[in-house]
Amino acid sequence: MKARDIVRARGHPLIRGAHPTTFEVTREETLTLAGDCIIGVAADKGAADLAPDLKALLCDDRAVLTTRLTAGGETVEIRSRGSAALTLDHPADLVWRRSDFASDRTVAIRSDCVAATLPREFIEALRRGEELVVELEAEIPENDCP
Repeated sequence: MKARDIVRARGHPLIRGAHPTTFEVTREETLTLAGDCIIGVAADKGAADLAPDLKALLCDDRAVLTTRLTAGGETVEIRSRGSAALTLDHPADLVWRRSDFASDRTVAIRSDCVAATLPREFIEALRRGEELVVELEAEIPENDCP
């Protein structure tokens, strides 16, 4: 069982990509230097807007999420996990976390990449204001099915 969705956003000159435990994409249009986890602004979706079949899978502890981030010819692939604790109802933000913490903004937990570990070439593309395409694909691995 798989489900997919795509979120489109853009970079911003103040993107730092420095946060050690998360990365975030937001519908907000602006960014300050305090937002060191934000890698994309002006997104066309928040967590609440994700496809219902994707949200259903992400709310399962067995789910594996593969996220492909593409900007300026650079692509990064991130692996994360779903969680029954996710609510996915924030209207503006999508947050991937290294930890198990879940809030209404959390899309996935136990991510193997966060803002600070993204390739600097990718961050530079975002600083130039390049379009950011976020492809999310969740699945329940067959060996985890009852």
